[in-house]
Amino acid sequence: MTTAPAPGTTTELPQDPTPTTAELRFMIAVQRRLSAPAVVRTAQLMSHAGEHAAVWIAAGAVGALADRPRRREWVEATAAVVAAHGASVVLKRFTRRLRPSHPDVTVHAGTPSRWSLPSSHATSTTAAAVAFGRLVGRGRLAPLVPAMALSRIVVGVHYPSDVAAGSALGAGVAALAPRVLRRWR
Repeated sequence: MTTAPAPGTTTELPQDPTPTTAELRFMIAVQRRLSAPAVVRTAQLMSHAGEHAAVWIAAGAVGALADRPRRREWVEATAAVVAAHGASVVLKRFTRRLRPSHPDVTVHAGTPSRWSLPSSHATSTTAAAVAFGRLVGRGRLAPLVPAMALSRIVVGVHYPSDVAAGSALGAGVAALAPRVLRRWR
């Protein structure tokens, strides 16, 4: 005999938009190819620095303090990074894709949630590259985007489509932010 769930509760399991086998093969290949301790340790350091967009918020604060004539621009660029990061956190709750869990994928980093799509690290790093790039020169921060995206695969916490979606979201939010901020002024 089964009983009905109590009012306000659910027995539904989270949805898992399962990645393709190709994504898993790619992930496993990347992890095997980039398994040197120095590479894994660097990816772990990037993971810690990028948690909750901390490194980018700190960089924006330093920019705002050091570059007084463009303080407002630094604050607005940092706000774009925060908005992008926040958007990724909210989207994770809608997509509900579980993080990689496969016997051939090694997880080298902790995560604040079990959701993986989109990658918040890729989102905030791309947003920072776009928003801060307006202040330090376009392209100067661009190499950090693929480095952060790859690091998320190396530490085993994101599928390739997670980091691709995160980068697209970060670029989109950072591109729209100046227009939104102009309307608020």
